[in-house]
Amino acid sequence: MREWTREERYRVLKSADEIKELHERNARSIYRQRFHVQPVTGLSSDPNGFIYHKGLWHLYYQWCPWGAVHGLKYWYHVTSPDLVRWTNAGIGLKPDTIYDNKGTHSGSGYSDGQDMYLFYTGNHRDENWVRTPYTCVARLDSNDNAVKMPEPLFGPREDYSEHQRDPKIVYVPEKKKFYIFIGAQNLSLKGRVLIYESEELLSGWRFAGELKVPGYEDFGGMWECPCIVHISGKDVLIFSPQYTKLPGRGESTNHNVYFIGKMDYDSLTFTPEGDYQYLDFGFDFYAAQFAANVSDPDKAILIGWIGLPDNHYPTEEEDWEGSMSLPRELRLIGGKLIQSPVADFDQLKGEEILADGSLPETCEMRVETPAGNVRLNLFTRKDGSGGLTICYDSEKRVLRVDKTGLAKRFNQNVGEVLDIPMEDSLTDIRLIIDRCSVEMFINGGKYTFTAHVYPTPEEHHYTVSGWDQVRLWQLGTSVKDDFVV
Repeated sequence: MREWTREERYRVLKSADEIKELHERNARSIYRQRFHVQPVTGLSSDPNGFIYHKGLWHLYYQWCPWGAVHGLKYWYHVTSPDLVRWTNAGIGLKPDTIYDNKGTHSGSGYSDGQDMYLFYTGNHRDENWVRTPYTCVARLDSNDNAVKMPEPLFGPREDYSEHQRDPKIVYVPEKKKFYIFIGAQNLSLKGRVLIYESEELLSGWRFAGELKVPGYEDFGGMWECPCIVHISGKDVLIFSPQYTKLPGRGESTNHNVYFIGKMDYDSLTFTPEGDYQYLDFGFDFYAAQFAANVSDPDKAILIGWIGLPDNHYPTEEEDWEGSMSLPRELRLIGGKLIQSPVADFDQLKGEEILADGSLPETCEMRVETPAGNVRLNLFTRKDGSGGLTICYDSEKRVLRVDKTGLAKRFNQNVGEVLDIPMEDSLTDIRLIIDRCSVEMFINGGKYTFTAHVYPTPEEHHYTVSGWDQVRLWQLGTSVKDDFVV
């Protein structure tokens, strides 16, 4: 694994020509995705500014152009008419002011119907490398260029650690106020969310207080990427707790969870209806964000980063890494978020493929099962050996995913086996397979599991045992891997 100097990681991109050859190399990788948003070069991480505005979906992601390394972060911009076909639009935010001299870090978008705004964390560091995070805002002009306000909305609070970032902007009509949720860490190194309020979008911001979630005062060491949405009469709070190990998650210290409950903006209290739930049970899912400006009150749209902050992946050797998950439609049913690919994703489905044990590099697979133990091995060799093992224990009602059989093993120190404890019996799995990822929607989307996989050319077969029905479809390409900077 390459060692990067600080100067290399935090180098300013001055011309697209500096990374044109890198893009050409990256684009030749056998692991470039066909229908997942991925970095034009280098590293992509958190999704940002996800919003529907004037008939178009806008999505940004944190981007380090030089390679698979966390360094100087830009926002890279992609757009879509339907959440399926994505086009590269170039840099959305640059670290070009004193307030964001070492990176434009995560945030969210807001549309008032006429104008669109991007709220982000300006990552400032002084000559001694001391960090000061600022909450900043930019407005998109008629050419989709971001015009930054000359001053931040507010700076950090000194009674919390330097970890104060990822502004989520919401408007609450009954209060006639805007609120910003900030992921934070207190001086005792406990995860928190700070809330700011204002009657005006671009001025008058004041600290309202700390979000209270009864029973979770000591949960996690930092709450990254907080996001809140109102669905079907209930509030859903998602965030990514860091620096903590959670039950059944191996050695990982980065997670994505959600609460269903009620948000009281007078007392700044989110009262959960039950325990936290995992947003995704997979090895690689983080920093998820709800799309802003979704008109259906019974639906939310969500996207996450297929990756984790401290993990490393085989494409690092090719100087690129990371993908966005498929955009997911979420509904509340029976006290759970039910997730599925957006409806228009079916546009990519081609002819049904004969289920003969050969696994295309991009496809959709659907399996149904009768009661009992079942097993599915993906990405096996031709003789059926190795691969990603998915097996269900009907007595324990546990679905286990084991990637130890893959030729390219990675993040072994974090864990290679994860379980999904299920409340009900396994009935079906819908698997969406791209060139270096697999997303599983289990029991109609009641459970999801997302993972990076890097099959070798010999690992494109599968075996099944105990399944009632197996069906496959070829999937088309919907992401333009163009060099746009």
